Amino acid sequence: MSQPESAQAPTPRNILIATAIAFAVGLVVLLTAILPAEFGADPLGTGRLFGLTALSAEVNPFEEKPEAHRTDYVEFELGPFQSVEYKYTMDFDSPMVFSWNADAEVYYDMHAEPAGLGEEYAESFEQGNSDNRSGSFHAPFNGIHGWFWENRGSRTVTVKLYASGFFVDSTVFRDGGDFSRVIDPVTQ
Repeated sequence: MSQPESAQAPTPRNILIATAIAFAVGLVVLLTAILPAEFGADPLGTGRLFGLTALSAEVNPFEEKPEAHRTDYVEFELGPFQSVEYKYTMDFDSPMVFSWNADAEVYYDMHAEPAGLGEEYAESFEQGNSDNRSGSFHAPFNGIHGWFWENRGSRTVTVKLYASGFFVDSTVFRDGGDFSRVIDPVTQ
């Protein structure tokens, strides 16, 4: 039977080498992963390369709004080849969550007009044919923001819109005229 060799204590030189290696590995991990993921600092570009900068919370996600939150539901009946436009008055960067559906396909155009500049400055964000859409929207400028729907079919279609967000009021454009709708803020 052989005797186990006795364990020797590491030499001071070996301890210094192991410490230097551990420090170097820690520094590499700090610069390539921790700084980009936790603090958004990316000195070597590895955070962008590996997508780690998206994990950083450099900006507080809480966003306070001075105006009151509102919830809206509206329904429109569109006969063959009829249309309606429905827009919310919103301030710059005000958020809105929406969902609309129709009982048949309609043409739609989600667009906005800057306050005080008129229709010629309207900006369209999404157009198409569908029977529903849902999502969120942040107003790119002060103005009116909403949808144009047109029934291009031969039977009557009902469009229902559910929206919630930081809008002031809404305006319906229909049959050559327009009228405002007051939307009460959500209260406790």
